[in-house]
Amino acid sequence: MSQQLRERIFQQLQTIRLIDPHTHIVAQDPASHTLADILGYHYYTELVHSAGVPREQIEGEALEPYERVRRLLSRFPDLSNTVQYSWFVEIARELLGFEGEQITAGDTDTLWQLAEERMQAPDWPQTVWQKSQLDAVFLTNAFDDPLEGFDTSRFIPCLRTDDLVFHLDQAQVRQRLEEATGRSVQDTASLRDALGALFTHFAAKNGRACAISLPPDFAPTRLSQNRAETALGDVLRYGPEAPDIQKRALAHFVFWTLAEYCREFHWPFDLMIGVNRRVYEGGVYQGQDLFDSRVSLIQYRELFNAFPQVIFPISVLASVTNQELASYAWIFPNVVTHGHWWYSNTPAFIEHDAAVRLEAVPRNKQIGYYSDMYKLEFALPKFNMYKRILAKILAERFVIERKWSEEQAVELGRQILRTNVERIFGFASEHP
Repeated sequence: MSQQLRERIFQQLQTIRLIDPHTHIVAQDPASHTLADILGYHYYTELVHSAGVPREQIEGEALEPYERVRRLLSRFPDLSNTVQYSWFVEIARELLGFEGEQITAGDTDTLWQLAEERMQAPDWPQTVWQKSQLDAVFLTNAFDDPLEGFDTSRFIPCLRTDDLVFHLDQAQVRQRLEEATGRSVQDTASLRDALGALFTHFAAKNGRACAISLPPDFAPTRLSQNRAETALGDVLRYGPEAPDIQKRALAHFVFWTLAEYCREFHWPFDLMIGVNRRVYEGGVYQGQDLFDSRVSLIQYRELFNAFPQVIFPISVLASVTNQELASYAWIFPNVVTHGHWWYSNTPAFIEHDAAVRLEAVPRNKQIGYYSDMYKLEFALPKFNMYKRILAKILAERFVIERKWSEEQAVELGRQILRTNVERIFGFASEHP
């Protein structure tokens, strides 16, 4: 009975058209051109490297796409236990027309040919879009992105602010800011004005959110005007050689100013918390960063208290932080649970973490999932993975244990997959 119930709920969740609230899609070129674009996703390169293939054999600049695919698929038997392997099998079967149940190095030529035939079709991006049940995807836009050449009602701009917060000591970043806004940063007033110009630009292009990835030791706080001026002055004077204490202070000022603009523009401020960069310096591209269990959301209490009008969708890198996130969303009206990020994005962690949230956090304060994808082909297997897990939780914990009707369970699934995304990110006027 449980399996049949899960399948019925899953099939009903499959009818929901999706708004993906966090991706790395390039709107002007959203889908893959060859199989190498799919297998170049960092999950595959880092797993194959971890399984024993030297980095130079995976991402050498002179490597032809077919040869890159051949080398990666040659080690796929070592990955057959992983969920990432199952994503690729689902892409191959559902999007490329592959008929096998397993994929080995012997399937390289077949898969390459299938991908060539499908991906060269002019309507390939639209085909993938429709099969994936997408209505819109949120982008990750550099602060100086002109936001031209794409439909902003389908590809929603999101202002990514990591460089502004953590790299203003670099002359190149300040130059980009000046060119994007027409403002030269001389003091905190001109810096604040430049940041406001970015929000105005993004808002005019249908931008709906601000986002940032944060290290485990970051603890935002409000600075006095004099302290902020001193920090900015030293950074402008000494650049990367400025004292670390001054660079950290400037990061706090910029971050706090961004939160103030989110309040003014009624934007959510997506916080992705807990990543340490370049832990494994010998790793493949994007396969060098890891989480740190010492992170705590207590570091953000001043922020959450200071901005009750700003919604903070929070992603945590490690499942071990999930109970704390659920607790903060339980207490703070402006804290929202947001997806299952990176190292937490495997079924065992998702099932545990999603069940905790569903049982502890008000239902209007949960965004169930985002794909974090770089190419459109990954929406289908990633969301399907989540919906299968969600169907299991809804079936077992709500219909069987709590005697909900199937209709009630599916409606809860619809709310965290779609309705909350619409409301929280401004597709409707009310906030949680």
